[in-house]
Amino acid sequence: MATSLSHPQRRPPLLRQAIKIRRRRVRDLQDALPPTTQEASKDTLSFHLAPQIEPPSHHFSPEERDLLYEEALYTVLHRLGQPEPNHVTKASELLGYLQEAFQLQPEEHQQMLQRVRELERPVFCLKATVKQAKGILGKDVSGFSDPYCLLGIEQGVGVPGGSPGSRRRQKAVVRHTIPEEQTHRTQVVNQTLNPVWDETFILEFEDITNASFRLDMWDLDTVESVRQKLGELTDLHGLRRIFKEARKDKGQDDFLGNVVLRLQDLHCREDQWYPLEPCTETYPDRGQCHLQFQLIHKRRATAASRSQPSYTVHRHLLQQLVSHEVTQHQAGSTSWDGSLSPQATTILFLHATQKDLSDFHQSMAQWLAYSRLYQSLEFPSSCLLHPITSMEYQWIQGRLKAEQLEELATSFTSLLAYGLSLIRRFRSVFPLSVSDSPSRLQSLLRVLVQMCKMKAFGELCSDSAPLPQLVMEALRTGTVEWFHLKQQHHQPMVQGMLVAGKALLNLVQDVMGDLHQCQRTWNKIFQNVLKIDLFSMAFLELQWLVAKRAQDHTSAVGSPVSPEMGESLFQLYISLKELCRLGPVPLDRDRVLALDSFHRWFQPAIPSWLQKTYSVALERVQRAVQMDKLVPLGELTKHSTSAVDLSTCFAQISHTARQLDWPDPEEAFMITVKFVEDTCRLALVYCSLIKARARELSAGQKDQGQAANMLCVVVNDMEQLRLVIGKLPAQLAWEALEQRVGALLEHGQLQNTLHAQLQGALAGLGHEICTGVRTLAEQAILPLMKFLEVELCYMNTNLVQENFNSLLTLLWTHTLTVLAEASASQRSSSLASSRLKVALQNLEICFHAEGCGLPPEALHTATFQALQRDLELQAASSRELIQKYFCSRIQQQVETTSEELGAVTVKASYRASEQKLHVELLSASGLRPLDSNGSSDPFVQLTLEPRHEFPELAPRETQKHKKDLHPLFDETFEFLVPAEPCQKDGSCLLLTVLDHDTLGADDLEGEAFLPLRGVPGLTSSEEPSEAPQMRLPLTYPAPNGDPILQLLESRKGDREAQAFVRLRRQRAKQASQHALRPGQ
Repeated sequence: MATSLSHPQRRPPLLRQAIKIRRRRVRDLQDALPPTTQEASKDTLSFHLAPQIEPPSHHFSPEERDLLYEEALYTVLHRLGQPEPNHVTKASELLGYLQEAFQLQPEEHQQMLQRVRELERPVFCLKATVKQAKGILGKDVSGFSDPYCLLGIEQGVGVPGGSPGSRRRQKAVVRHTIPEEQTHRTQVVNQTLNPVWDETFILEFEDITNASFRLDMWDLDTVESVRQKLGELTDLHGLRRIFKEARKDKGQDDFLGNVVLRLQDLHCREDQWYPLEPCTETYPDRGQCHLQFQLIHKRRATAASRSQPSYTVHRHLLQQLVSHEVTQHQAGSTSWDGSLSPQATTILFLHATQKDLSDFHQSMAQWLAYSRLYQSLEFPSSCLLHPITSMEYQWIQGRLKAEQLEELATSFTSLLAYGLSLIRRFRSVFPLSVSDSPSRLQSLLRVLVQMCKMKAFGELCSDSAPLPQLVMEALRTGTVEWFHLKQQHHQPMVQGMLVAGKALLNLVQDVMGDLHQCQRTWNKIFQNVLKIDLFSMAFLELQWLVAKRAQDHTSAVGSPVSPEMGESLFQLYISLKELCRLGPVPLDRDRVLALDSFHRWFQPAIPSWLQKTYSVALERVQRAVQMDKLVPLGELTKHSTSAVDLSTCFAQISHTARQLDWPDPEEAFMITVKFVEDTCRLALVYCSLIKARARELSAGQKDQGQAANMLCVVVNDMEQLRLVIGKLPAQLAWEALEQRVGALLEHGQLQNTLHAQLQGALAGLGHEICTGVRTLAEQAILPLMKFLEVELCYMNTNLVQENFNSLLTLLWTHTLTVLAEASASQRSSSLASSRLKVALQNLEICFHAEGCGLPPEALHTATFQALQRDLELQAASSRELIQKYFCSRIQQQVETTSEELGAVTVKASYRASEQKLHVELLSASGLRPLDSNGSSDPFVQLTLEPRHEFPELAPRETQKHKKDLHPLFDETFEFLVPAEPCQKDGSCLLLTVLDHDTLGADDLEGEAFLPLRGVPGLTSSEEPSEAPQMRLPLTYPAPNGDPILQLLESRKGDREAQAFVRLRRQRAKQASQHALRPGQ
């Protein structure tokens, strides 16, 4: 949990240490300043000690800048040696660069340059290191030598140029050409041909143009007796050396070779193997000597060199040049990549070489300069990695003075404190709107990790806390600071609960946006580098802060809640739910969150939310009906625009319910009841409004057919509404709600509440639809009835009875013909067929005239009976037709006695206490061989039909029997199904016997239909003792097509009808492929 903001924030230990060091340095600086300067420094001190520590400045005072500029000019003017391959050779170019880097005017530059030229030149020195030699001659009897070197600088004598192999042999030796006090000698390495010295000498010289370096290598000879020499003798070659030595003076050293180099040919730094040159041609190959050279200065005349340590001066020069490089790149709108220009590289190399700075001190100066500049200039933190690596590789604490150790420790603590301040403000310092921000933050973290791993850091900052702990504390503090900044940013200018709610909502949105960024981007970086879970920490801190403000806001709202305030609270509630989903699930966390049970803060607003949802939906329904022209949307879509709008309204109500998703189960049940109640009320309101709209549009219509068409659209709209209402249980997730409240509600309470509301609404819609259909029938038959009443009365008065009966017969026959034609043209419209069916019934009553007209036998002709059957089918719904189809197949099953396709034996019973249909599939016999091998691989598929009566029951299958025309299955199946759908006409158990094919589709052996109405135990409450066996012959679908299927196929817009027809057509096609031929 976050620390309370009422307490002051404690600074991390490293931050306190950096402040102490800075105080001490400021105090020391004040002691050396005049009183006026001390007053100004107090302001600086108070500024540095503020909670937000500013980075140290990288700028120098004018006096410091002049001293540093003098040092740089002195370095360029007294350059020694050949330039490096990539360095700048012209002094004028280097001087021009310095003038630009130090931002000096031309006059000031010329004055400074003249003053530096007048300074005393330094003492030029060659720092020579004799590392080792290899492959030298063996001058002793033992075959080895005792080598040592004499070296020095020869002044005033030029040495011929060219490669070493082309130079003439140098006869003179060091002891003859260089005074003894200027000659230096290495140690003697005994008995070796590959000596190692690693000795360094400082050799002064006056003029580099006529000075040369000379090195002679000698074999030390001591006076020994002949006996001793014979004891060292190993071969005849050694014996020759004994005779040779006998001819020379006692104790005279042997010459092994020399190296002579012109100083003006050397670079500032050299590290090479040089061949040893002979004095004679006797032994031209005398081995090689490894030498290192460095051209350095002693007693430089600049003020900086006399008053400050070399590495400090070099650090200041490096700091000035790097600052210039970074500024130049920023002026060009580019980012500095850490590479110095050739001019800066040349000047720094010359200065470090002339000042004889070691690699370690150069790395240390680079670290001190870069770490300081990084805190004030913008450049990649990866530039700090190289000095860190170099210092770590060469670190020896004893080589540094106390002041240097303190300075290095201060740089560590200062950079760490600055890095932690950047990490604390990483959201603003590394914005994701800049593409390289993640990589920059990752580079900073890696620099801090590498720095804290250094041996130097461990020894100088031993009391520092672990870096992950410091970073975690910085992130926690920064997260709280960021939240308060955002809260201040969204603080409204005017007072008011609505404005405050909007500000709080915007704050929560910003919090969620930040958490998403932490989860997607930042968390990976902190996790990979420091194993820190930034997202979890940020979520815990922010959810606590958000919860406090949300609870205060909801408490201040009070009750009752206005509609405007309710809308504001609902948006806040939804945002808090999304915020909670970002966090860990309750099972995965070890603490209680402040946002747990936050929904209780919004309980007073629930009535306002529900009322607002109903009001908005009612307004949309009224507007949709008012704009509806009662015209079908298309050829296949028979309802109008208002039905579509109403479906959208109901979908919006369901969406609101899902958004609400109230956590408390009991209260969630009551909210769902309210949603269902409002939805059903809207449905009935829509029925009233759409009928009123139809009357309004029909009032000015002279064409009665147009009014009838509008009424048809109204009926279709109501039917569409009934389909939408039927989807409420799925849209409002009744099953999930029932599982949540199952233990809290009484048994049957959910059924008696929600389902009762739904059934009541559906019953009301059904009544409205029936009323509309009756109205259509009355409108359709009314003109014909009036015509017949008037005309037939006239004819009955003027015709004798026999002629009048003949006229009635002709009229009846013609009327049936017209109705048959109309029925054929409206075959796919169940509504039109219903109207024709009612018309036929009314015409039959009219022509019979209660016994005064045509007798029943004259009325019920073959045409009348066929038309009556067709209209009966056409007026039926798709589900009623499917039910009639299965009734016909059951009748076909009853009438089939032949077993030419085979038969199945089955036992079935119903257990009312368990509501289970128990089926035992015993066997099949006499199956037809459908495979090429003369057999079949039969299995049986069991399905309860029609599917709309048993939607939850999936088909079952038996095991597959290989190559068996009389399979014995003996398998039991149980179907959990209530008794009511089983007792309906057409309900049956469909047994489909199939031949399994591995590669293609399964072949049809035949179908058997077991009517469920006759299953023992279904009609009585007593449990059946033993179900009888039933042997059902297999049948095929009708080969010429079923009229019911043809009618269903004509209803293109009915998906359920089309799916049923496709399955039945597939079975008919399979049957036709294996139909029995005559004689089979």
